[in-house]
Amino acid sequence: MQSILSAFATGSFLTGTAVFFTKIVGLSAAQVGLGMSISGVVVLACSVPLGKVTDRLGAQRMWVLGSAIEAGLYFIWPLLDGFWTFTLMLSVLAAVETGARSGRGAYTIEVFPRETRVRSMAFMRSARNVGYTLGAAAGGFALAIGTDTAIMAVPLLTGALLVINAFMVRALPAIARAESVEVVQLASPAGLKNKGFVILGICNGVLGTNQVLLNVVVPLWLVERTDAPPVLLAWLFGTNTVLAVLLQVPFAKGAHNVDGALRAARLCGWSFVISCAIIAVTHDTVGWVSIVLIWLGHVTITGAELWSSAAHWGWLAELSDPQRLGEYQGVFNLGYQVESIVGPALFTFLALTWGTPGWAVIAAIAVVAVIVAHPAARAAERHLREHSVAA
Repeated sequence: MQSILSAFATGSFLTGTAVFFTKIVGLSAAQVGLGMSISGVVVLACSVPLGKVTDRLGAQRMWVLGSAIEAGLYFIWPLLDGFWTFTLMLSVLAAVETGARSGRGAYTIEVFPRETRVRSMAFMRSARNVGYTLGAAAGGFALAIGTDTAIMAVPLLTGALLVINAFMVRALPAIARAESVEVVQLASPAGLKNKGFVILGICNGVLGTNQVLLNVVVPLWLVERTDAPPVLLAWLFGTNTVLAVLLQVPFAKGAHNVDGALRAARLCGWSFVISCAIIAVTHDTVGWVSIVLIWLGHVTITGAELWSSAAHWGWLAELSDPQRLGEYQGVFNLGYQVESIVGPALFTFLALTWGTPGWAVIAAIAVVAVIVAHPAARAAERHLREHSVAA
């Protein structure tokens, strides 16, 4: 229920962000993009420090604190005006969300038994997809009304729902923390010293660029390089949502250990290759052939999304230092943050400028990430064994 509610809240705002930022805040599209890029850099800088704060405060306390501050910030959105206030707000909000996400991730690893962690995370992600869908409907309703009052009500709705979310998080079962947590933390090396884990995080970030293909590259490719009707995009996103809700749990089966996570990564890599091969040929197809092939390519990218998520959870749950869960959350997310900054521009350039060779390069990047992930995961395992507090 918490997953559905929080996703509903943020989903309702995300649906209308472009309209809200341009119509209410008064920004140009270029300013919106620049502000988002700056906030991405802020998240990159704050990821590890906020993870360390999570370890000091405790996962649940950090999650509650971040959720409460996040709720309050949404109430301020309608009062903002101008680029710099928008950028400052977006950067602060991004940092707060990063802290809350760190607490949420560490709490999830702590609260579930080892054998059910990944499966539980899969259920939670399915629930969040349901929430995002409901939130998109609510945001779409406000956009359909179209008045400034209706659009300004969306962040207020989001803030109100996130207040409830903060109370729900606070009501979750508490986790007992070791009394000597300060000493224990000093006894284990910092997360950035686990080179295998850092490299694995980068590989995970590369595999996570399936989102760049789903949300940026394929839509642009469809509109600019194929004869498929733009309305097909609605069907693509609808299919992705339904598959993510129904198949995330089955796709996560077996990824509860390192070997299973590596297997999920290999399947993710195969999905990348197949999807790139299918979509690359749609530049030369016509009519229903283009429509069917693009749909199939999108489905295979969805497979990459589901398997990459399973691998992500398995690696994070199994290869994080139990005494530094928050810090390891931050370290692991560095790869994703770098790819989220670099990925859109790089993949868009490769696909739309190079065409078929560009799609081949995108597939090759994913394959390299899968290959490198295997020795990186083993190195991360060795690091934990060598530096375990028990040893």
